[in-house]
Amino acid sequence: MPGRPVPSRRTLLRGAAAAPVAGFGLAACATGQAAPAVPTAPVQVGAESEIAPGGAKLYRDHNVVVGRREDGTLKAYSTICTHALCPINKLEGTTLVCPCHGSRFDALTGKVVHAPATVPLTELTVEVKDGRIVAGPAA
Repeated sequence: MPGRPVPSRRTLLRGAAAAPVAGFGLAACATGQAAPAVPTAPVQVGAESEIAPGGAKLYRDHNVVVGRREDGTLKAYSTICTHALCPINKLEGTTLVCPCHGSRFDALTGKVVHAPATVPLTELTVEVKDGRIVAGPAA
């Protein structure tokens, strides 16, 4: 009876070894990108004068948002979404909007205002040095 050739044992083992590697590659692409960097050291993001009381500014290059509360207090947060680790690239007023699944966060408090995220943004230390905003871990 004519049929397909039977694969060798070596061919079957190669295929079995490659399957988990392919699975890891697909898992890494689940969000469309590798996990972006959060500042690991203090970074200078901009001038203090850029942020009015009750306002916020998104610094995409550093994955940081800085907001100024009505009392003048500055707050800084990582702009890596806590739902799927996507970098947030949109600020509407004082609301950050994640492009991946639509999570929304308050830029003045870091709190989630719209799911699917359930965990607030990571707060960063923020201070002003010579009129410039410095944000990040232990700024």
